[in-house]
Amino acid sequence: MASNAQNKTLLVAAFDFGTTYSGYAFSFRDDPKKIQTNQNWYAGGGSSKLVSLKTPTSVLLKPKGQFDSFGFEAEDKYADLAEDDEHHGWRLFRRFKMVLHSNEHLTKEVTVEDICGKQMKAFPLFVLSIHFMREHLLDAVKKQKIGIEETDISYVLTVPAIWEDNAKRFMRDAAVAAGIDPNRLKLALEPECASIWCETLGMDIKGAVSIPGAQYMVVDLGGGTADISVHERKPDGNLKEIHKASGGPWGGIFVDENYMKMLGCLFGERALIELQSTEMGDYFDITREFEHKKRSFDSVKTKHIIVRLSASLCNLAKEHSKQSIEERIAALEISMTLKGQDKLKIDGAVIQSWFKSPIDMLIQHIRSLLAEAKMKRVQTIVLVGGFGESPYVQERMRNEIPAVRMIVPEDAGLAVIKGAVRFGHNPAIVSSRIMKYTYGTKVLVEFDEKKHPGDKKVWKNGEWWVPNCFKVYSRENDKVGVDVQVTKMGTPYSKVSLTPVYRTIQENPEYVTDPGCELIGTIRLENSIDIPFEEQDIEDTFVFGDTELLVKTKNMATGKEVFMTFECFKYIV
Repeated sequence: MASNAQNKTLLVAAFDFGTTYSGYAFSFRDDPKKIQTNQNWYAGGGSSKLVSLKTPTSVLLKPKGQFDSFGFEAEDKYADLAEDDEHHGWRLFRRFKMVLHSNEHLTKEVTVEDICGKQMKAFPLFVLSIHFMREHLLDAVKKQKIGIEETDISYVLTVPAIWEDNAKRFMRDAAVAAGIDPNRLKLALEPECASIWCETLGMDIKGAVSIPGAQYMVVDLGGGTADISVHERKPDGNLKEIHKASGGPWGGIFVDENYMKMLGCLFGERALIELQSTEMGDYFDITREFEHKKRSFDSVKTKHIIVRLSASLCNLAKEHSKQSIEERIAALEISMTLKGQDKLKIDGAVIQSWFKSPIDMLIQHIRSLLAEAKMKRVQTIVLVGGFGESPYVQERMRNEIPAVRMIVPEDAGLAVIKGAVRFGHNPAIVSSRIMKYTYGTKVLVEFDEKKHPGDKKVWKNGEWWVPNCFKVYSRENDKVGVDVQVTKMGTPYSKVSLTPVYRTIQENPEYVTDPGCELIGTIRLENSIDIPFEEQDIEDTFVFGDTELLVKTKNMATGKEVFMTFECFKYIV
């Protein structure tokens, strides 16, 4: 949540912790529009020309589990160790953020696999990654301004708008465990950040999104997910959300997976697995080269692509199979040919087929959104994110959603991180959001024969009561302003008050036992035994409209206040 501690800092730094790539940007309070990104993420190995504004979300751990390195450095060091057969016990983790997407049973015990398939808890990897980026940022900032302290920085951490409350809390807890002061930390929703950044661009884009009353959709298409928000520009320049966030797992990694499946069919799964364990440098060269080809693929200009074949992969395939590469290509029955001994020419139609599934689902979803009555004034789509930079993706969206204008800002892959810095300087720029769920608490109410079925009542303390009633604080699709507080009063019955917090996609739930109602957390408050319970007032408060849900309970007689613990995290110390 925003705090005075944030407002007193000298600079804002934002971390974009992506599925495939991560990075950071910052600007000083005295010149907030001068946003700087790290220029020097550098890939060694065979891809020595690859210099990037982001670095892979990869973590290398030493044999005893300590952090060694992050990003290109982690991948290249692991490859060097593997080449000398010294990688045993070292553990490389890549692309582990997707464990937080649509994970209904998320806890801090959730595990991910390293590159060799061994499991480890994910939470420490998030902590180590954020800690590394914070230290890297501090070094960069201190080189610019002498005397800057860590306490002079406000932090913004970007998260998908479609993430559930528990995944957002997981990220906040990881950042705090990495040493970031919770009072100087704000979560930002990725498509909102992109929307904020578009306001700073040239008149062509600015005109479509900055005119008061302009309504537009932001599609943030990254490595793992498509994350969609719809905004309206208010007369005061702020933004209001006009449709709840939506999207799905339709990012660029699914194209990569299709390419790797094809290599598995062509060279054999055993050869590909062995390549990872014996010639890791070659494996990274293969994936990085395809990343470059994928980003530039255009169905009009690109009739085919040519990829280099790793000599070591070809040799491993020969060891595991009597079939030649030419025979394997013929057996696959897809349009590609061998060029010389070390190149593969793949027809453009094959590449298009690898894009098909995620882009089909994205376009279908956007069409269904635009068909809704409240979306009829939405005339523009702003496409951002690394996968959004793909000419093929842009071309399909323009062809298949012709009724709206599509805008792709320059450096679309950096729109989120740069917008996140601007959001950190002015979090109130998004003035209202649409509720994705109906939220409330479980309460006991007096039986009313006009409202309640007879089979719901129970006899308690000389009266008929109805347990498990859903006391609504905010409803799905409600428009709520930032930091809107909804408070309801009650009286404790015992020394400890337990307030279960529920959510549902129904707008008018009656009971927490209704289908679709989900317990998301509990608030545990200790009351005074020195004051009669009936003389103690309990105040339950939900704070809505921010990027994170906040629920708290306060005993007005004692002044004690406590916050909700997410159900999925309550057993974890």
